[in-house]
Amino acid sequence: MGTTTQHSIPWPKILKPILIILIPTLVLVTFISLDYNLDNLPFLKLRDINVDESLTPPLRCRAVNDSISLRLGDKCDMSIGKWVPYPKGPAYYTNNSRCVIQDAQNCMKYGRPDTEFMKWRWKPEDCELPLFDAARFLEIVRGKSMAFVGDSLARNQMQSLGCMLSSVASFVEQSNTTDIKFRRWFYPDYNFTLQLSRTPFLVKARGVSPYPAKPIDLYLDEVHEVWPTQVEAFDYVIISIGHWFAKPVMYHEKGKVVGCSSCKEKNIKDLTMYYGYRVALETAFRTLINLRPFKGIVFLRTISPTHFAAEEMKGRGNCIRTRPFEKREMKYDWYISTFHMMQMDEFRVAKRKGRERGLKFRLLDVTEAMSMRPDGHPNHYWHPPVGNKRQFYDCLHWCLPGPIDTWNELLLQQLKTEENEGETY
Repeated sequence: MGTTTQHSIPWPKILKPILIILIPTLVLVTFISLDYNLDNLPFLKLRDINVDESLTPPLRCRAVNDSISLRLGDKCDMSIGKWVPYPKGPAYYTNNSRCVIQDAQNCMKYGRPDTEFMKWRWKPEDCELPLFDAARFLEIVRGKSMAFVGDSLARNQMQSLGCMLSSVASFVEQSNTTDIKFRRWFYPDYNFTLQLSRTPFLVKARGVSPYPAKPIDLYLDEVHEVWPTQVEAFDYVIISIGHWFAKPVMYHEKGKVVGCSSCKEKNIKDLTMYYGYRVALETAFRTLINLRPFKGIVFLRTISPTHFAAEEMKGRGNCIRTRPFEKREMKYDWYISTFHMMQMDEFRVAKRKGRERGLKFRLLDVTEAMSMRPDGHPNHYWHPPVGNKRQFYDCLHWCLPGPIDTWNELLLQQLKTEENEGETY
């Protein structure tokens, strides 16, 4: 009887052709997925609507050697962390200190009963954020000038900084106007100028109103007429805009209407708020890069969230919480995350183009930290009661003192890095 011999094909020979096909496929799928998600999704870029693709970097993933996060040296990403108790708070001033606090952010003045919101500090994951040193800040900026350019949150941060400096120095009012959109404070002991240039969109706008009866006209390719000339000789310019783009707006480019956002107009394409925001930010950065007298450092302060919650009020809701969120309590905020992604994108482009002209662009990334602070808003403690009720709620701005003071702690760390280490990222 013959013997039957079974011949088996070696596994390596079977796997080789499979792996040759499978590995490139997986790599391709991975990069397509990465580019899809990190490119802010196709509708955010709106590639078919007059967008300059030359201004867009080929890949929007964060590289190890090109991080745009707020760093202390090369070790610590200060934008990622948690809030920890600080029983000594408030750390720097009170609402009775000799400094300017907008009534609408003076929460204690209007009867806020709790104080715990002032007793927390931001703790980055891999390091400590030093306390703000007003004397050190003023020495770094001696003989220099700093401008906050943006909406009412830019004013909120400027007033926070003024209060944080008040323990060391007083300013002289040099605004020379009753227009609250422009403020200039001069610190004579340090020859330091601090300025606010209020512009909710950075670009030319007409019909601007908190409650517009018709869409606000935005001329996306034309920068606002005033603020560039106000900052062209400044050493530091801090840019910040965001929430105004949620209002109904009409977009103009090259002298004609190209679309709108929330306008509900027939025959006009709704390009979403994100389109206008991206182009406006690009226009502002391009203006600073091309502003030949300008030789300063540009900071982009990222968007901070609102915390309107439908807990006790119809409509927008209110913000009644009295302590920070923990990370496990956080919910994904598509609105804020989309703005933040676009800021990262445009910041990278501006940083690269600015470097070609010898300009520095820096990032104050406060988005994650402030997402955890629903307790830091005025809520209804920003105005006197109307009768026996408080009818208006503010879950957008920040109480002074309060968590917004962290923005200036982070700003000081950036200035110290510039002073001591120069270009570090």
